Amino acid sequence: MELKARFEECGLELHPDKSKIVYCRGNRCNKKEVDKSRSFDFLGYTFRARTCSTQKTKEKGLFTGFTPAVSKTSVNAMRAKIRKHKLRRRTDLSLEDIAKWYNPILRGWMNYYGAYTRTGMNIVWNYVNETLVAWARKKYKVLRNNRKKASYFVEGIAKKQPNLFVHWQMGMTGWFT
Repeated sequence: MELKARFEECGLELHPDKSKIVYCRGNRCNKKEVDKSRSFDFLGYTFRARTCSTQKTKEKGLFTGFTPAVSKTSVNAMRAKIRKHKLRRRTDLSLEDIAKWYNPILRGWMNYYGAYTRTGMNIVWNYVNETLVAWARKKYKVLRNNRKKASYFVEGIAKKQPNLFVHWQMGMTGWFT
């Protein structure tokens, strides 16, 4: 009620569905706070308690911090965008053409959603790799009936040309199977 009154003083109003109080646990643990919401989504990120390392401080070790990572909604939207382009069926394109087409999109996602917790984007990178394997199976008759061979084929290209795709430059080349 205090927040609502303060917002009204400023000429603002709280949306009843979008506004909530979130318990930012961190290292504190209070038995009374267990029932409260522990995460929230904002600008494509999910903020929740995560294990963090203390690399920048004098103390070494792990602690629990309230940090952002890409939200499930954003991951689903990225996967839907890849699906919408029907990349698997684009056998008229070479892998280099696909890289030219997709790298700006992938780089944008990496720069925005990977700014805080890059490992949250692994689901998307794996999906891109799976899509490339499906593309190879459609394009090359030899790979059509063998998913494992197609995976090794694309993985081999990733090792020979690690700069071809943005996520391959980060080392996301070995998760094809």
